[in-house]
Amino acid sequence: MTRKTVLNDAHRRDGAKMVDFGGWDMPLNYGSQIEEHHAVRRDAGMFDVSHMTVVDLRGAEARPFLRKLVANSVDKLKAPGKALYTCMLNGEGGVIDDLIVYFLAEDWFRIVVNAATRDKDMAWIQGQAASFDVEVSERPELAMIAVQGPNARDKVMSLLAEEDRERIGKLGKFSAAEAQSGDGAPLFVARTGYTGEDGFEVMVPEAQAIALWDALRDAGVRPAGLGARDTLRLEAGMALYGQDMDESVTPYEAALAWTVALDEGRDFNGRDALEAQKAAGAPRQMVGLVMDERGVLRHGQKVLTPQGEGEILSGTFSPTLGQAIGLARVPAGDLGPGDDGGVRVDIRGREVPVRVVKFPFVRDGASLVPPR
Repeated sequence: MTRKTVLNDAHRRDGAKMVDFGGWDMPLNYGSQIEEHHAVRRDAGMFDVSHMTVVDLRGAEARPFLRKLVANSVDKLKAPGKALYTCMLNGEGGVIDDLIVYFLAEDWFRIVVNAATRDKDMAWIQGQAASFDVEVSERPELAMIAVQGPNARDKVMSLLAEEDRERIGKLGKFSAAEAQSGDGAPLFVARTGYTGEDGFEVMVPEAQAIALWDALRDAGVRPAGLGARDTLRLEAGMALYGQDMDESVTPYEAALAWTVALDEGRDFNGRDALEAQKAAGAPRQMVGLVMDERGVLRHGQKVLTPQGEGEILSGTFSPTLGQAIGLARVPAGDLGPGDDGGVRVDIRGREVPVRVVKFPFVRDGASLVPPR
């Protein structure tokens, strides 16, 4: 059965085109995906991300449990409210899921995992927790709205209780705090996102979610759907689970080495496999591609390099850049930014030249791609 978020009726009222997304009935767009994309880059847009799974970890061994569960080091989280992006790995170093960890108290951490992987994630987390003094609790009563763009924070803060505005305005990136809306709804406000723009992800009890959505819309925040969310995150060089990485891929092969902390004495899942791969060198690498010819890069297209064949993982036409971009996994080698000689993509039997570039492709609304 297709699941619905509490905001489903609001999406339909606002004219959304609805599609199935991992078993959820979600908005693809509200008329123009391109306009929604530009609204986030230039002003403020909002996304219903209530299909994501919020999980609270409580107990005396919450931190030791996370030291084992994830590849990044939760010991980096020293002040309550700080957050950490990381991957949850299997014994072979493959990515079970990517997630965000919030440190709320020494006996209380919150994690947010992907919707499409909810069942396997929860089974894995519960199984790993069995040998620790920690309680694992889903929070299905919480909806979540991501408000993103250069004006997003100001628009959210205008709706907060007056006594909370200054404090929330001082939140650093990858930090979170509790607050109240102007009409008294309890909120969990995190300065995180999936678009490459500044903004907040706001958790709110389902009973108050529609009121918050409508208040944001009235404040000038444009509703945006899955289509714009995908082009925005790809311009920002952010990986999509199940497409850019999965259990057959290690963080080193997914350009996520920065999320691995090989801190001394911490035996996290997959550590031995990662140490061996780091010593030997990962057999594959993820690179950014830009196509200067007309056309679109799409998932599954074959990439031809001097080192061998790879494939496009995520590809799209970038509304900000006005050209096709993609993330590709290719054989490891000396291929890097600027090495465009001999790199092609097979598009319906035609080998089209592409450039290898650093990603992200866009940051704070501006292109990071060097001119041809």
